[in-house]
Amino acid sequence: MAKRNLYLTNIPVEEALAKYLAALGDHLVPGFEEIPVTESLDRVTRQAVYARCCSPLYNAAAMDGIAVIAAATAGARENNPVTLVHGRDFVVTDTGDPIYPPYDAVIMAEDIVELAADTVQIREAAVAWQYIRPIGEDIVTGEMILPGRHRIRPIDIGVLLAGGITRIEVYTKPAVAIFPTGTEIVEPDIFSRESSIPGPIIESNTRMFEAQTVQGGGAPTRFAPIPDDYDLIREKIAKAAAEFDMVIVNAGSSAGTGDFTVHVLRELGEVIVHGVAMKPGKPVILAMVNNKPVIGIPGYPVSAYLAWEKFAAPVLGILAGRVIDSEAATVEAVIAKRIVSSLKHREYVRVKVGRVDGKLVASPLARGAGAAMSLVRADGFCVIDQNSEGIEAGAAARVELYRSLSEIERTVVSIGSHDLILDVIADMMAGGNTFLASAHVGSMAGLMALLHGECHIAPTHLLNGETGEYNVSYINEIFKETPMALIKGVGRIQGLIIPKENPLGITGVADLVSCRYINRQRGAGTRFFLDFCLKQKGIAPEQINGYDHEAATHMAVAAAVESGNADAGMGISSAAAALGLGFIALGNEEYDFAVHPRFLELPQVEAFIACLKSEAFHRRLTELGGYTREHCGEIVRIQGISSCQK
Repeated sequence: MAKRNLYLTNIPVEEALAKYLAALGDHLVPGFEEIPVTESLDRVTRQAVYARCCSPLYNAAAMDGIAVIAAATAGARENNPVTLVHGRDFVVTDTGDPIYPPYDAVIMAEDIVELAADTVQIREAAVAWQYIRPIGEDIVTGEMILPGRHRIRPIDIGVLLAGGITRIEVYTKPAVAIFPTGTEIVEPDIFSRESSIPGPIIESNTRMFEAQTVQGGGAPTRFAPIPDDYDLIREKIAKAAAEFDMVIVNAGSSAGTGDFTVHVLRELGEVIVHGVAMKPGKPVILAMVNNKPVIGIPGYPVSAYLAWEKFAAPVLGILAGRVIDSEAATVEAVIAKRIVSSLKHREYVRVKVGRVDGKLVASPLARGAGAAMSLVRADGFCVIDQNSEGIEAGAAARVELYRSLSEIERTVVSIGSHDLILDVIADMMAGGNTFLASAHVGSMAGLMALLHGECHIAPTHLLNGETGEYNVSYINEIFKETPMALIKGVGRIQGLIIPKENPLGITGVADLVSCRYINRQRGAGTRFFLDFCLKQKGIAPEQINGYDHEAATHMAVAAAVESGNADAGMGISSAAAALGLGFIALGNEEYDFAVHPRFLELPQVEAFIACLKSEAFHRRLTELGGYTREHCGEIVRIQGISSCQK
């Protein structure tokens, strides 16, 4: 029977890193080289750099004009102009020209009056050394220009050259070997050419590692994927550990029968740590082979990202000679939704962040280790420490940001129902330097987030089954006497998303009792609409196979139908069109944005409304199909209902 790795440890992150760096010890020494200054951008100085000459090299004119003897201009003023003769009292000079004795001042060209070819008149006396850059004003010979371990910027290159430095000693870029492993993975170009390959996984993690290596000051060499073959993996790692400064092995680090990495590393060298108290990213391997750092990184994308940031990045930073700043920009934010966590790990939960009513609010995103898009959408991580059971909604928590706080300040926070137009609006707003951050939790949960001060707007499409009205009655019920507003969004077609060929012959809601259905989450407006349709047909929810099978977005419903995991799902026509699926229209609905009136004057909310009204947005709606836009961006005031009116 194949061997499993059932002996993963659970060491805290900081302890694991400290243990690893201690084991590497003196072997973790950066190299250095001398290169032209003109090629040194982003490199790190090995030692302090001192000027070889002054800048400027001579007394230089700082303005266009004339060089004069300051004493000869004494007494000049508006009612007593002084006449100067060329060659005796002045010489013409331009910016940067040398100034030689006896001249010791410059008068700007606009402050002189030409009387003849060789005479000028001035109406203000000059002060000695005015508009003259003395020798060494900027740089003095022997002055330190840059300290050691300094990352060279564009301005540094200019100053180095001005100080007479043309070559500089910098730390070498560590050579990093990167190996993707796994029989099931394929290159993206192979997948596109041979899309019939059964069950492939497109290899993307190591391309991310390449970019992170470059960003961290290293020189990556990414090798072709290695199948799950013990001897082949061993051969490749042994060769790389002899030739490279650092080796990264992606996947094969966990407890599967085909996970060979830890066994190979134990045979070739020493495994210092296998398993850390971190989620995602627990099965990371920290090892040494040939006295070189070799790190086994888990295969799930989010685990891979975190394992790199917490372990590979610090090791690479030391090899690159960089000063390591392990502290990410950290803020305190209010958590919009309860987060449950295990006591055994430090957990990193991806979040969207925005400032609402003066406080930062963090909305959790998808938590799966394979949910790579959550990294793209996230503004940072909410860090839940080991031995904590989680964070309650409304509580403050530590968030490590990797998006700038200035961008977050210009962000509209949207929590509520999902629609494809939110991505369109976010794209358009970014062009105007404002931003939209969306968390898709369903209409009802979005209105509750708005009630609790956790967002600026709540996308909603809640149908009142008795009146046929959308949104207003629910807003009145939740916000009571509080005046509210609706930013009118789009009309859209709601219906059943089905396979293009419709093999089961589905014609409407009644047919859902004989197929596999995928539903939207509780509180979603689409689920309200389904329940309304079922009630009209006299169908109980328990008659639907898959009523409790939930998806968080319309596109997730469409993907489930396209993949064959479901035969039908309620959604919008644009989602069906996006994936080339069939669609059965069941009704029109109003997709709007609930908002507190005070938020309407925020610049980012004004930009959001302007986008809704724009011709560019309306053209995008036409391209998507399935939308109407007659009232886009209109503001409807809702005064609220008192208890006596109810």
